[in-house]
Amino acid sequence: MTEARIYPFGDSALVCEAPAPATLACQERIWALALAVREWPNVVEVVPGMNNLTIVFDPRSADLEAHAAELSAAWNAAVGVQPPRREIEIPVRYGGADGPDLMAVADYARLSVEELVRRHAGADYVVFFVGFQPGFAYLGGLDPSLHMPRRAVPRLEVPAGSVGIGGEQTGVYPAASPGGWQLIGRTQVVLFDPAGDPPSLLAPGDRVRFTVLEIVR
Repeated sequence: MTEARIYPFGDSALVCEAPAPATLACQERIWALALAVREWPNVVEVVPGMNNLTIVFDPRSADLEAHAAELSAAWNAAVGVQPPRREIEIPVRYGGADGPDLMAVADYARLSVEELVRRHAGADYVVFFVGFQPGFAYLGGLDPSLHMPRRAVPRLEVPAGSVGIGGEQTGVYPAASPGGWQLIGRTQVVLFDPAGDPPSLLAPGDRVRFTVLEIVR
């Protein structure tokens, strides 16, 4: 059984962190733990992350030592769950002004642009968690040949809808923001709408496929 590291995060929160690498089985176990912990008394917030779960307790009654023991037992008892799955397609224009790093990623991976796009769009992705900014989904399932270091100097502004690769992950920027991922394309799909119900298009457990609208050199 995978052991988890449990440690305090400030005076009223705990983090349960599983060892790397990030896997779907580990994320499913974290989702199960999150469901269980939400039912505990004195819990204010539960935040699933990549290979980790943060639990914020009511500071007026938090006993982190006791909660840590409870959390350790709950992790050992957790059985992975699969949230309701949706299949979502995201059409992408690869390259050109929409994907200014496409050629650099292809060169790094020693692939043609066409092969890179085929591998990126041909994979089945799973939303591991949503974070960084509202609606930003970290997707598991990127072809190992496309793993790519982040940019040495982040951009001050990445356009909304940009599709990028950062390390072992790929994802879509829901809103314009600074960012250091390698940009290979862009979509017009709206990932986050504050007036929507729910506001985020993607949720943990969703399946995502990218489709190719165009490849621009």
